[in-house]
Amino acid sequence: MEIIDDLIAEQTRIESILGHLDEDDWATPSLCAGWSICDVVLHLAQTEEAAAATVRRPIRESNRATEARGVDDSAGRAVEAERDAPGAVFERWRRSCDAFVTAYRQAAPAELVQWVGGTLKPATLATTRLAEHWAHGLDIATPLGAHFPDTNRLRHVAWLAQRTLPYAFAIAGQAPEPVYCELYAPEGGEPWTFGAMDSPSSIRGDGGAFCRVGAQRLTPAVSGLITTGPFGDAALAVLRNYAA
Repeated sequence: MEIIDDLIAEQTRIESILGHLDEDDWATPSLCAGWSICDVVLHLAQTEEAAAATVRRPIRESNRATEARGVDDSAGRAVEAERDAPGAVFERWRRSCDAFVTAYRQAAPAELVQWVGGTLKPATLATTRLAEHWAHGLDIATPLGAHFPDTNRLRHVAWLAQRTLPYAFAIAGQAPEPVYCELYAPEGGEPWTFGAMDSPSSIRGDGGAFCRVGAQRLTPAVSGLITTGPFGDAALAVLRNYAA
């Protein structure tokens, strides 16, 4: 299935949870320290608006040096500055999701757009949006006790984490190293494999656990993931599904 369809499915799943919340539920502390569930949804709306805006402005050589970044490290301040009533936040988020989908479908697949870590294609940006919605979906669903099982849509998230390992190593001040990943799909089927099978290092295990480590929702030590080779542990330690 195309990435945009899986993103919509992930957003629809979150919407089905949010649509049944009362005022007290929206004020429930999320798994994001200092943020309520309403705050998390506001953050998703703000970043989805930024994603929609940047997709509408593909990078050209003439503007590459001055193009604004889609998001930055001021997420907390942005949420604090724009807090609103739950109903307004909910509608803003839904509009932002529609705006990104519309912009994505109108974008040229090969044209680069700007995002936090640099430039990327619209499909890769859509993958980062799925990764963020899934991770924050956990932050919303878990304290509410809402059903939020892993699905095979996480393949996109696992791909993103493995693909961006060079960036993750660089952020950690380490030289990039090749790492092969072999992961079990939550809903069954063939294992997900990423990277060269003959890489000197590997990570193997549950795909959902791999994605949780990359989202910093699970520590490597309790993930059950198995690492081999000289760089397997280091790769798992720096793994990330996001740019920051």
